[in-house]
Amino acid sequence: MIEPDKFEVDLSPRAPWWRNWKVMLPVWCVIGGLVWLGLYFNVDRSVIAGSVVAVGLLSNAFAWLLGFIALVPVVGPIIVKVLSIGFIWLLNAVGYLVAYIAIRRGYSKDVLTYRGLTIAVIIGIVIGFVLGRLL
Repeated sequence: MIEPDKFEVDLSPRAPWWRNWKVMLPVWCVIGGLVWLGLYFNVDRSVIAGSVVAVGLLSNAFAWLLGFIALVPVVGPIIVKVLSIGFIWLLNAVGYLVAYIAIRRGYSKDVLTYRGLTIAVIIGIVIGFVLGRLL
């Protein structure tokens, strides 16, 4: 008799540290606390954002957060799938590029309207994708 393939899951204490919630939850609490302190003490926002990206990428915190979101039944995996679509990333990047150029030319009030519309479109795409998958 041929046995089906056995899938092994490593639940031993030797599992990688980035898969341990006892490590990653405090990492996210520290990130949130440092962001709050940075905003409280008026640290440049680009420094705060760069620090969060660096710590998040080095510690695999973003992957853990997406895995945590994916644990929500039915909707979680769909949200993770939407967040990983390259079109959403491209739309947001183009929005930031256009906003930067417009602010440099003095259209800062129009940029606020444009960014609000861009965020509304992205949220609409996410909600539409989730509803389309569920129905």
